[in-house]
Amino acid sequence: MSKLDEHALAAAGAVDENRLWRRMMDMARFGATLAGGVNRAAFSPQDIAARKLLIDWAGEFGFTTASDEIGNLYVRRAGVSPEEAPVVTGSHLDSQPKGGKFDGAYGVVGGFEALEAIERAGVKTRRSIEVVAWSNEEGGRFQPGAMGSAVFAGDYPLTDALKAVDPEGMVLADALKETLESTPGIAERAMRFPMAGYVEAHIEQGPRLENDDLTIGVVSGVQGLCWYRVEVFGVEAHAGTAPLKGRKDALKSAVSMVSALEALMADESDTIRFTVGRFECSPGAPSTVPSHVLFTIDFRHPDLATFVEMGGRIKGVCEAHARGCKVTVERIIYSEPVIFDPAVIDLVRDSATALELPHMDMVSGAGHDAMHVAALCPSGMIFVPCEKGLSHNEAESASAPDLAAGARVLAACLVDLANR
Repeated sequence: MSKLDEHALAAAGAVDENRLWRRMMDMARFGATLAGGVNRAAFSPQDIAARKLLIDWAGEFGFTTASDEIGNLYVRRAGVSPEEAPVVTGSHLDSQPKGGKFDGAYGVVGGFEALEAIERAGVKTRRSIEVVAWSNEEGGRFQPGAMGSAVFAGDYPLTDALKAVDPEGMVLADALKETLESTPGIAERAMRFPMAGYVEAHIEQGPRLENDDLTIGVVSGVQGLCWYRVEVFGVEAHAGTAPLKGRKDALKSAVSMVSALEALMADESDTIRFTVGRFECSPGAPSTVPSHVLFTIDFRHPDLATFVEMGGRIKGVCEAHARGCKVTVERIIYSEPVIFDPAVIDLVRDSATALELPHMDMVSGAGHDAMHVAALCPSGMIFVPCEKGLSHNEAESASAPDLAAGARVLAACLVDLANR
């Protein structure tokens, strides 16, 4: 017997697969790449165009829109008691430089589809329901990532965020100003307003759902994440005359560090995630011993104890393999594993069951805005499959039926939470 009431089921039934797919493709036009992906950096002209499209959609239904001090964009369908804390869904519109059409954008567009379905089904909710497009989740242009949700949650200072600089020298405060000025008439809104609940829909960004032929991932939490910036300082020397034994070769030292860390992070269960995603060497001349290397580390694990222990060993390993060079290890991001609210997890699972959608419980390997919001209100996530588990790639793909299924579960969850 279904645990969803008639209003939640009506909203889920009003989700339109073709309409959702069409909107996904409309959004993908902004920053479209020749290889079929998306390059839509935060606060870029492409991001501004995507925001305007969302605002236009909202206007068609009389939904109100607002933006806060870090540029998070909100679309609101008023409830019967608008003074009460709203229920919120959403994700982000910015992408990786060679990203796909669905990462983040699905959470926003699918959230809007759920909102429209609730409206078209004539379902009244006690609480208002909102869709948010969080700013700068990817961190591809301005670091750190998940900036909009982190600032909103108080996990990252607004003053520091506004000082961030992109590779071209543009300060975030200036890029944000251009973005906000491009959408005049949008209401200003204070950050960290109360939320009654938050549910984020997203593609899985991994292969488990597809491999198991399942449609819905019931996300129980997000594994912990650390980003490190490592710099190695050596001494330039002539490649033909400097003896090997006396060199302070920053590149060899850095390679030794990475090899040692790779060995440290190997585990039989293949649970640890360790990635060196950026590696820069200078002066970069064929006949000169490298004097400087910068590399980054992305370390993740779902268990808090292991996360703390292994993450705490990174600096020591780097120092032990410096080979006469100076090394600095700076932790840029630290986010402990997040466990979502049990009641929201149950709601997502019950909704998938009521809609007869095959599902499984799972932990998110990737970081999401929901991990910041989870400290503020009962939160959860819904995953749908993506082809071959591929993401952060122009070939990223998801099917229209799966996207619609996720939106149906989302619509049901939002109605249930908004009427509690």
